[in-house]
Amino acid sequence: MAELKFSNLTKRFDGIPALDGIDATIGSGEFVALLGPSGCGKTTLLRLTAGFEQPDEGEIHLGGDTVAGASRFVPPEAREIGIVFQSYALWPHKSVSGNVSYPLEVRRIPRKEREARVAEALELTGLRDFADRMPSQLSGGQRQRVALARCLVFEPRAVLLDEPLANLDLALRSSMQDVFSMFHRRTGATMLYVTHDQSEALALADRVAVMEAGRIRQFAAPEVLYREPADCFVAGFVGDGAVVPARLTGRSAPGRVLLSVLGQEVWCRSATATPSHVSIRPEAITLSDDAKLRSRITGCTYLGGRFRLVLDAGGEALVAFAHRRAAIGETVGVSIADPWAFCDPDADTLMVQALTRA
Repeated sequence: MAELKFSNLTKRFDGIPALDGIDATIGSGEFVALLGPSGCGKTTLLRLTAGFEQPDEGEIHLGGDTVAGASRFVPPEAREIGIVFQSYALWPHKSVSGNVSYPLEVRRIPRKEREARVAEALELTGLRDFADRMPSQLSGGQRQRVALARCLVFEPRAVLLDEPLANLDLALRSSMQDVFSMFHRRTGATMLYVTHDQSEALALADRVAVMEAGRIRQFAAPEVLYREPADCFVAGFVGDGAVVPARLTGRSAPGRVLLSVLGQEVWCRSATATPSHVSIRPEAITLSDDAKLRSRITGCTYLGGRFRLVLDAGGEALVAFAHRRAAIGETVGVSIADPWAFCDPDADTLMVQALTRA
């Protein structure tokens, strides 16, 4: 498998940038998800990587080779990149084994080797007993496995996945997430996965690139995105909770700062001495009768085993979890502990975009 690198990658449509100076490196064997709202540029980045589009500026490197740039453009069929589409893109007149075998036939792989590699790919994806079936005889999840096997069989340098679970029902999505994870573990493939579903991205990827308006806002491990968002857009788009303005009190400690949050002094985790906002996740909120910060319950949703509460705390909407159902309009006390604080000079613009596009 190969390292995938983007350098100042830019693509415009009708003069409007769909990608605006993307710089990122995906390590060999790494599973990276591109996450963001519709129109953020994630599919454009995937199409440029595949070779379906040419960049206006910048370069794409695969395994140290330049596959797209000002003086070089390698066509899709010569990039040795596997692609799994949302629509599966299976040949309806070919059997499962015929679909999987097709990339090897095009490359004129000898029949004996071809049969062995097809059998191995079907075994890996759990399709050995379905080799002779036609695509019309398969479920959505089985068709997606065929697409994976077809991608795997010619040993690509990288694998691109374009919202591959979007057409599946919720239960099947969950099981297919396990399949993709298994596929990555067993093949060690370099994988670039496009999705607008944050639960998929956070569950599957080694790292997630959160995109907005053609740029990468933050590129980090899922747990870092959730616990330490870089700005208001990422904090509002990834995970549940609230993003509220904060005011310095003048006290700090290594890695921590005391802020005035919703009228209360709260010690916050922070990487900066001058934060402007805090990200308050549900886990940071404790409900108690004697807490000084009072809030009114405006929403209560049962999630199975717990309730998700929406709270109005002085005009700011917070999210908390509870073990009992609460009445709308009920007043409760709120304590906030250990939220994440950050500085975002473009907060107003980014918050509007996060709320309107999420």
